Amino acid sequence: MRFVGYGDRKAVAGLLKPIYQAPAEQAALDALEAFADSDLGRKYPSAVKTFRDAWERFIPFLAFPPELRRVIYTTNSIESLNYQLRKVTKNRGHFPNDQAAMKLLWMAICNIEDKRARDRAKERGLPAAKRRASGRLVEGAVTTNWKRALEQLSLAYPDRINHHL
Repeated sequence: MRFVGYGDRKAVAGLLKPIYQAPAEQAALDALEAFADSDLGRKYPSAVKTFRDAWERFIPFLAFPPELRRVIYTTNSIESLNYQLRKVTKNRGHFPNDQAAMKLLWMAICNIEDKRARDRAKERGLPAAKRRASGRLVEGAVTTNWKRALEQLSLAYPDRINHHL
């Protein structure tokens, strides 16, 4: 969406949806060609090029069932955390050892969560529609369909997942 005008984003997203919701690689490729041949695909050829350039990295995603795909591509909370951690490490420069870096990252996570907890405490008692504070950063975040996604992960990767359950 980086190359798509703001007014066309919703329509382009609707045309891209069949690509990442396709049941198999060929269906996704057909959907990409349909998007490329559409008016919006011709208007934004860079959006088509982005998909084509990343195709080899994208197709393994199609091997996962739909429940798991939704969990994989909804990464807003992960991206938010990574952004805040990059901000902290960028200001520090070099670390004497790995332990120092881990300690700084852990302290940053605690600090971020403390700030969020203070914001939530200020809004306690307000109706849900009026609350604006961020949710929990690490614990208790709600991931839609997580149980079904975990089931699919345990079937796809039993050697990696099952001993943690």
